[in-house]
Amino acid sequence: MYILDSSAFINEYHTDEQIASIPLVREELEDESAYRFDALEGSGMHMHIPDAETVEQIERAARETGDYDELSRTDIRLVAATFELDGTLVTDDYAMQNVAEKLNVAVEVIARDGIDEQRDWNYQCQGCGREFDDDHDRCPVCGSELSRKNPA
Repeated sequence: MYILDSSAFINEYHTDEQIASIPLVREELEDESAYRFDALEGSGMHMHIPDAETVEQIERAARETGDYDELSRTDIRLVAATFELDGTLVTDDYAMQNVAEKLNVAVEVIARDGIDEQRDWNYQCQGCGREFDDDHDRCPVCGSELSRKNPA
């Protein structure tokens, strides 16, 4: 089963496989892409709401990779739905792809290249330059903001 992100509706993604999505995706869509969502829902697209425990598991994985702050509520629930349905996530979102890769969830990209590798992000202080494995609101040493940094 293919679980569709908003980019699938925006880019007119087509497949002969069974499809599913979550209700929150509809809220992200406008104009023709919203009509595509409604038409597919009306023609039998499965609507799935993931369990709270699975959502928490995805949130933990996103924190571990450093992608949590990049993901919306909808994104997290889409990955959770894909995980529960043992499906393939259809998205162009790199952060979602990264978390999916960590969880061994299959991904199909639409209009962009997919990720080359799964990453666990680091955080670097914009003031003193120190690096941290975990995200904080501010640097615990000097109080400056932290930014996400590729560990490679």
